[in-house]
Amino acid sequence: MRIAVPNKGRLHDPSLGLLERSGLHVQNGADRKLYAETVDPEVSVLFARAADIPEYVADGAAALGITGLDQARESEVDLVELLDLEFGRCRLVLASPEDGGVDAPEELSGGTVATEFPRITRGYFAEVGVRPDIVEVSGATELTPHVDIADAIVDITSTGTTLRMNRLSVVDEVLESSVRLFAHPEVADDPKVRQIRTALRSVIDAEGKRYLMMNVPEATLEDVKDVIPGMGGPTVMDVAGDDGKLAVHVVVDEREVFEVIPNLKAAGASDILVTEIERLVP
Repeated sequence: MRIAVPNKGRLHDPSLGLLERSGLHVQNGADRKLYAETVDPEVSVLFARAADIPEYVADGAAALGITGLDQARESEVDLVELLDLEFGRCRLVLASPEDGGVDAPEELSGGTVATEFPRITRGYFAEVGVRPDIVEVSGATELTPHVDIADAIVDITSTGTTLRMNRLSVVDEVLESSVRLFAHPEVADDPKVRQIRTALRSVIDAEGKRYLMMNVPEATLEDVKDVIPGMGGPTVMDVAGDDGKLAVHVVVDEREVFEVIPNLKAAGASDILVTEIERLVP
């Protein structure tokens, strides 16, 4: 079972980090070789350009691929999306010069649009009902309106800083993207694929969660339950050697820990322990 992973760029380290935290430790992954083994003898990693990964999966060179939704849509190959990995978030936008007078995509009829994503761009304008001339470029897309190559661009933006620096303003959002786990259709239901998906999902679900353990007098248990904002009800166990005290365990959002601890203490909880969660499997 081979997983295609971005070989460089902003998606490389987060992708490897997610595999590591899921238990699929990549051996010699930092060397960025073409292939790498994992601790699972049935799973290996193929390093490739993020833009090429959809084709690698569609052609069967890899069973699974980690890449952006934008790359998968641009490739137009038949893949099964298994999981949003929730990093690498960005937007594919239509943008034009601030003083260019383009306020809507319909105004680009007969105009020229430069992009690294010609297929997505053609599909977008087909839905709008406009047919501009699409010019494919391989980089520095944001410069094309200023050198009379295009009237507007369709390009990736995360914070909008690059657009602002080049005096471009967003006209419309074409696609919202993030990094996803994709599979070849023939293996999407394979038990090993389901195992890998579950492992990755457990890491994502654990993000921003904390595990709280505390001792609670039996008489104040209901008061403690009332202030716990956890995932479902807490786990309650007897404390050995103390008939009047209970051990309460619960998972809460990290952002709620600061406020919930004084509320728990006020309700009678003591010996409160807060720990990180590496993986959370439903």
